[in-house]
Amino acid sequence: MITERLKEEIFEKVREYYRLFHKNRLSEKISYGGRVFNEEEIINLVDSALDFWLTEGKYCNEFRNGLCEFLGVRYCSLTNSGSSANLLAFMALTSPKLGERRIKKGDEIITTALCFPTTISPIIQYGATPVFVDIELPYYNIDCSYLEEALSDKTKAVMIAHTLGNPFDVEKIKDFCEKHNLWLIEDNCDALGSRYFYKGDWHYTGTFGDISTLSFYPAHHITTGEGGALFTNDPILKRIIDSFRDWGRDCWCPPGKDNSCQRRFDWKLGELPYGYDHKYIYSHFGFNLRMTEMQAAIGCAQLRKLPSFIEQRKKNWHLLKESLKELSDYFILPEESPNSDPSWFGFALTIRDESKLSRSDLIRYLESNGIQTRLLFSGNIIRHPCFDVMRKEKKGFKVIGDLKNTDKVMRDTFWLGVYPGLNKDQLLFMAEKIKRFVKGEMS
Repeated sequence: MITERLKEEIFEKVREYYRLFHKNRLSEKISYGGRVFNEEEIINLVDSALDFWLTEGKYCNEFRNGLCEFLGVRYCSLTNSGSSANLLAFMALTSPKLGERRIKKGDEIITTALCFPTTISPIIQYGATPVFVDIELPYYNIDCSYLEEALSDKTKAVMIAHTLGNPFDVEKIKDFCEKHNLWLIEDNCDALGSRYFYKGDWHYTGTFGDISTLSFYPAHHITTGEGGALFTNDPILKRIIDSFRDWGRDCWCPPGKDNSCQRRFDWKLGELPYGYDHKYIYSHFGFNLRMTEMQAAIGCAQLRKLPSFIEQRKKNWHLLKESLKELSDYFILPEESPNSDPSWFGFALTIRDESKLSRSDLIRYLESNGIQTRLLFSGNIIRHPCFDVMRKEKKGFKVIGDLKNTDKVMRDTFWLGVYPGLNKDQLLFMAEKIKRFVKGEMS
């Protein structure tokens, strides 16, 4: 067909453009994260533009099915960001369709104050109460010894992340949730490809929660630019998630299709007249948070690279760990959680209490040498200005214990990149600069 020949001519020009403009571009900085791509992503993007099916279509279907196959879960819902995925995950559990198990305003959700804000923002925005417990070093995940103390008759869920790709203690969290009939929302945004050994076998993180989430922001394991996803094995939760994502509608027809239920004009819901068009019946107060076909086109090409990305992240992390082990008197070096095989998002360093090092001076030194650094997200979210009024009024959240380790991370932790775009020389350069700083400060 002439259109196919024309497409191939366009794709060949795309390949040429990639070779000339993108392939050998070097960054002036050693980034903490970024896009790793080749001509495949650009060709997919151009192909979707030529088709001009802008909402969910063939690429969304391929991407959604590929993610389900990789993780081994039944259902995936694509969305416009990881933050939206967390919002949808939480809001789904407020649905009246869940009966007595639904989360209501004033109910309590166990979580950590060491977080990216959008892990806990939906809790507060809805009017539930986050209950913050401390984390463990050197894993940077929830300290499960506080779980029972954090429990009350208002507790409805646990909502936590696998920090920097390092799995939290899945066995203890799962046992706790099952014992007390709690929902588990698993924020897997930083941990795509991480595994945990559970009940005699390895399982990917993102498969343990009632609902789990992913982010496809450029710094994450794969990217669609902006984008996210939710996963569940529960068909009821899947239906509710999609309802909240798609304006709150009761209809589950995919874009461009009508009458999937085969009774589009035969419903009687709410106080609507019999036969009201099911495509315009709303069972929730929802949003519009869908992914575009163009984003998914990029994701399909990225997903094919995911296994190699995971392996490279592991290699980079272990190279940094080996290169910096001589500095263990000055830093708390990160460790894999027990029973885990992390797909690392970053390499965390925490300055020891007895060290004379200044985090501020060190990260300024690294940044001046072209090495990007990042603090560990919020450090302690309740110390931020967004909590000023809540702290003053002493309401809206609860704290269990003193969050000693969380505050330690806030004061003394930063992290470096291990993403697949970094090579051995760059990683060794990072390690050498850290050693040089420590040697200069300690002399």
